[in-house]
Amino acid sequence: MAKTRFELCLDAVLRHEGGYVDHPSDPGGATNMGITHKTLARWRNVSPWWKLSKDAVRALQRAEAARIYRASYWERSKAGQMPAGLDLALFDFAVNSGPDRAIRALQAELGVVADGQVGPLTLDAIKTYAGRKGLGALIVALCDRRMSFLKRLSTFTTFGKGWTSRVSAIRRVALSVAGTTASPSTSFTTRSMIMALLSGYKTYIVAALMLLAGVAQLLGIDLPALDGSSAGHLIMEALAVLFLRKGLKGDIGRA
Repeated sequence: MAKTRFELCLDAVLRHEGGYVDHPSDPGGATNMGITHKTLARWRNVSPWWKLSKDAVRALQRAEAARIYRASYWERSKAGQMPAGLDLALFDFAVNSGPDRAIRALQAELGVVADGQVGPLTLDAIKTYAGRKGLGALIVALCDRRMSFLKRLSTFTTFGKGWTSRVSAIRRVALSVAGTTASPSTSFTTRSMIMALLSGYKTYIVAALMLLAGVAQLLGIDLPALDGSSAGHLIMEALAVLFLRKGLKGDIGRA
């Protein structure tokens, strides 16, 4: 029997969560399969949470962990209503940093009210965004926002390498599942590259044309559009533009 999207996404999440750990720098404390001490106590209605022993966290079984993940993260973030690929990116974000933060990051990228609640407006905005820029672009943008948040945390120096590796892996799997790449479309990327190249070299193009016009006048070729501009003047201006451009690039590079 084929696995559901939830089961497949949970497999991907658990590959990064691992088993029981109790790292002193982890604010979540004792954790097993990504389920923190406090989360498990809340799930089992134990209050205050510290009355649940760490041994209970250590003994947590996958079946119960899966139920917690489904109710508290998958269903809370409405990942099941997302296109394949985006569901994983959002779900893993929710597990790692909380559903509210993950949803708000998605909504901020979509340009809708970031209220932490996935409703018809958010779902419609996903379709619009994907139709305009591509689902791959949305997945990448969400992962970028996730990394931006993680890098601001004080614990990034301790856990940053692992978080970065995790987000990169989730991004790759999500894009693969979505059947797309990081680029919204080949034509858009090619066009952007061409425009960037033209923008970067337009100063050289103008200077080259001025230089050619000056040389043409020296050779006796009459260019009516350049009446009043001597060959020497044009050549000097062209050289000045080229040297100015080179100097600006050097200054910027040293900045």
